[in-house]
Amino acid sequence: MDIPSKADVVIVGGGIAGCSIAYHLTKLGITDVVLCERRQLTSGTTWHAAGLVTQLRATQRMTELAQYTGELFGRLEEETGQATGFKQNGSLRLAKTHARYEELARGASMGRNFGLPVEALSVDQIKERWSPISTEGLVGGFWFPNDGQVNPADVTMAYVKGARQGGAKILENIKVTQILTESGKAVGVMTEQGPISAKKVVIAGGMWSRDLAAQIGVTIPLHAAEHFYVVTEAIPDLPRNLPVMFTADEWAYYKEDAGKLLVGFFEPGAKPWGQKGISESFCFDTIPEDLEHISPYLEMAMERVPVLQETGIQLFFNGPESFTPDNRYHLGETSEIDGLFAATGFNSIGILSSGGVGKAMASWIAEGRPPVELLDVDVRRTQSFQRNKKYLADRSVETIGTLFDMHWPGKQFETARGVRRSPFHDRLLASGAFMTELAGWERPGFYGTVEELANIEYSYSKPSWFDNVAAECANTAENVSLFDHSCFVKYMVEGPDALKSLNWISAAECDVPVGKIVYTQWLNESGGIEADVTITRLAEQSFMVVTVAASQRRDIAWFKRRVPVGAQVYITDVTSGLAMLALWGPKSRDLLASVSSDDFSNEAFPFGTSREVDLGYARVRASRLTFVGELGFELYIPSEMAAHVYDVLTEAGRDFGLKNAGFFALNSMRMEKGYRHWGHDIGEEDTPLQGGVAFTVALDKPGGFIGQDVLVRQKAEGTLKRRLVQVKVASEGGETPPMLFHHEPLMRDGAIVGSIMSGAYGHRVKASLGLGYVSLDEGVTKEWLASGKWEVEVALKRYPVEVQLGAWYDPRGEKVKR
Repeated sequence: MDIPSKADVVIVGGGIAGCSIAYHLTKLGITDVVLCERRQLTSGTTWHAAGLVTQLRATQRMTELAQYTGELFGRLEEETGQATGFKQNGSLRLAKTHARYEELARGASMGRNFGLPVEALSVDQIKERWSPISTEGLVGGFWFPNDGQVNPADVTMAYVKGARQGGAKILENIKVTQILTESGKAVGVMTEQGPISAKKVVIAGGMWSRDLAAQIGVTIPLHAAEHFYVVTEAIPDLPRNLPVMFTADEWAYYKEDAGKLLVGFFEPGAKPWGQKGISESFCFDTIPEDLEHISPYLEMAMERVPVLQETGIQLFFNGPESFTPDNRYHLGETSEIDGLFAATGFNSIGILSSGGVGKAMASWIAEGRPPVELLDVDVRRTQSFQRNKKYLADRSVETIGTLFDMHWPGKQFETARGVRRSPFHDRLLASGAFMTELAGWERPGFYGTVEELANIEYSYSKPSWFDNVAAECANTAENVSLFDHSCFVKYMVEGPDALKSLNWISAAECDVPVGKIVYTQWLNESGGIEADVTITRLAEQSFMVVTVAASQRRDIAWFKRRVPVGAQVYITDVTSGLAMLALWGPKSRDLLASVSSDDFSNEAFPFGTSREVDLGYARVRASRLTFVGELGFELYIPSEMAAHVYDVLTEAGRDFGLKNAGFFALNSMRMEKGYRHWGHDIGEEDTPLQGGVAFTVALDKPGGFIGQDVLVRQKAEGTLKRRLVQVKVASEGGETPPMLFHHEPLMRDGAIVGSIMSGAYGHRVKASLGLGYVSLDEGVTKEWLASGKWEVEVALKRYPVEVQLGAWYDPRGEKVKR
């Protein structure tokens, strides 16, 4: 077979994702596309997928992409002439417990917020829609009429036909052996039949993606695991219009297919597969059956659908699918290589994601940035260590089950833990820390007794640690608390053009005196917030940038790709060598003065100042900042001195009421102050003006900055049509108000005008709080917010709320700057 020598875009992998990307690229007019499939199209995972098509996802943008997929399936057959097997027969999600019902009800409210039809069902109504079911033990369920099912192989071939009609070349039996790069940029692929040069390359290789990327030092963490389903023999009188049904409390899903039932499982304690590699000959292969492993869940299915007890099994299927460490797939341009994109790791939802993924990826490839905010699935969120095969295998044991497990707020993974620990880790554990995990870091969530830690209870209302967090917040407000923030990412930016580069990338003015701290954002060309950082000027040509743990590789890649051409500037990640503690509370100044000869007074050390100080026998950098709304300092400590500094502070702190505090308390207190959290309250689609952080922007600074023109136009337009507001749930009749988390609809006079982006209980103001965006074409004003009837919908129930622009706690910031 003759292969092309070059293309605009080469796609590696002929599963449904790769074929959808090829199809959508041609729709944008990018027709010089080559897709290379190592064996036959669909032969990896796509061919044996169950073909479920559901639309409610965890965020608005992901739901919109899933909705687009359903709409596309509805017209793809007519467009291409290729049958897809799409049937919009709806889906049912059922609950056996009141906790599961609340989870589903919260999802239903969220779906309504996104314009997704959903209806609560009684047990009798469930029986009406799914007659073979036994409703024993059910408490209710929800009906999603726009969901359905599709034939995965057929819909893939429809993408292929559409792509070929648009000019793309789809090649089978062409194995890509390596991604070709030059000077940090993808320039093509090497195949078994020779090279193909390209301007952009997409890895859509399913469970082969990790190894292909790892050859060139790129991290795409995923691992194959066994996925089981059974297909029954024909069932007489089985209704042909049965909806897809999910019984997550029993780890199962059901799909009618040609008079038979397909019953699949996402069980806890799954089986990783392919730890020693995948055979070169693997193509439409299956894995040996393991009835013993799946029998407990099959038995529950037979109780739920009694006809299964009388029906033979025609097929017991076991096939591999790839899963990621956080159960979210990988999309977008990789951190390491310019022009190299990932579209892989779909965690058993590749079919229902394929249309939206193809559309988003085509736009991303064409425009150089995602068309909408896709932070949840952006491959740049991954960490380098996650390429480790043992880590991936161990985590995959848990990730399959998390698809159907309860999605509790604060729920922690239990497998593959402990890989990143601060120098204080053992001391924090000895103090009773309940460790949470982010980006591999072990971070204290709260502190408790041995008994409390052994009996963790998650909840949508008050989790078991509610009172512990309340005590930590009270101590921070009254005395002083110590927070381990070593997970925060630290970069050194140095060189003759360090200031020039930072000023171009940052919205704020960075030309400040040595020892001053700048809070700012890095914006994209649309004015959206790509990073939320502090920048400390250490010397004339030296700066320290601090950002959040999840953005470690994302932010450094963003910086490097946008440095002015020819600039002499060097950025170095020093996170591992620089531990960090936050000391916050009204007695923080007195505590530091007791262990240091330096002057921490308000006059000598004003807010926003940073300098090196003595502390015990060590030299550390102290920065006067806060994220909880109390007086305090951040301490940056060389890792080898970290344990000493911690011991000095805790010993002296006994006289000042010093206690440890965790990230749950931090979240509570930052909500009371309305401090924004990047990725929730501000992100790629939110400008600083909309997000309420316009004070960080220097619109008229010399030389300008990325996104400046957008902000200038937005300011000139006057009143903003969309703004971030602060929400407090009113407590009526002594009832405990509902907790807010994310995407609960905000309503004014009965109409949805926005949604919550993040939430927490504010222990200092004793109220359930949220931060959310609201929109009005005439402009969001204080007067509009102060009028009308405001409510929030939580689990299909509405609650009165107060809405304002300012903080609920210490709105003038007097405690911070005293």
